[in-house]
Amino acid sequence: MYRFGVISSIIICVFMVSVSVSVSAVHADGDAIKNVLPAHGFAKDWVMKDTVMFYDKDTVFDHIDGEAELYFPYGFDVLATATYINTKNQDLWMVADIYRMGSLLDAFGIYSNYRRAGTMEVAIGAGGFISSSQLMFYQDRYFVRLQATGTTSLEKDTFLAFGQILSKNLPSNTARPKELKVLEIPGVVPKSERYIAQSLLGYAFFRRGLIADAMLQGQKVQVFVVHEDSKETIQKAFEQYLSYLKKEGQNVHTTGISDRINLSAIDPLYGEVFMEQTGRYIIGAVKVKGTSEAQELIELLRERLGSN
Repeated sequence: MYRFGVISSIIICVFMVSVSVSVSAVHADGDAIKNVLPAHGFAKDWVMKDTVMFYDKDTVFDHIDGEAELYFPYGFDVLATATYINTKNQDLWMVADIYRMGSLLDAFGIYSNYRRAGTMEVAIGAGGFISSSQLMFYQDRYFVRLQATGTTSLEKDTFLAFGQILSKNLPSNTARPKELKVLEIPGVVPKSERYIAQSLLGYAFFRRGLIADAMLQGQKVQVFVVHEDSKETIQKAFEQYLSYLKKEGQNVHTTGISDRINLSAIDPLYGEVFMEQTGRYIIGAVKVKGTSEAQELIELLRERLGSN
């Protein structure tokens, strides 16, 4: 009986220490970005309501239920959020969310998920856009989202004043991800670049990569770059896609050798596709009208990979 009591006490102590360490870690993560949010407000007539709140992977659903799972593939680990109220109009609030993601590329990835063609860009952080009711930008490994409530429109200067304070309080790296340089080729539609951290093109074997719209002979196509950590893993992804096309696609043709294999086919979801496995990358274009023009895009992408 005594031994059972000792063992039970040890188990309880270990559990309590484990919980304590876990809670402390969350608090430490939160404290790292707590001071980014100005405690005394960000402009005249704007003050913080209550205090800064923190959320991690287990609790972020309480703050953005319905959107939380979107953030997980991008390495999300902690969110700091605060609400600011206008002292002259207490129905007017500003909610500031600061998400810490896995990397600069991940921060861009979640940012690019919200950016749309035609949005008004602003020079803040590594890139940002603004509308009548919100401002979003990314900087270093952080994604920032400002949302006004109680109104359908707020002055641009109000958003920018707040955003600039937050940008100043974040790590100073305002560079874009170096991985985006591969898409800096003629024809790519500006601001259409996206980083997809899970299932590029909706295919699980394309685990992650870049995609963008491009104009080719007056037609809109999509170019993409799948990257892996090794030639072996990228070859496996290529073979899985090839196997899928042989079952579900049409007009499947491959040429080349192991170091550079070209594939053309009709994808059941995207129409004509032309792609190439080169090194630890797959570069390609979908929704194309003729492989000769698409091949020119692929060559440009390959050249850009070689320059990085």
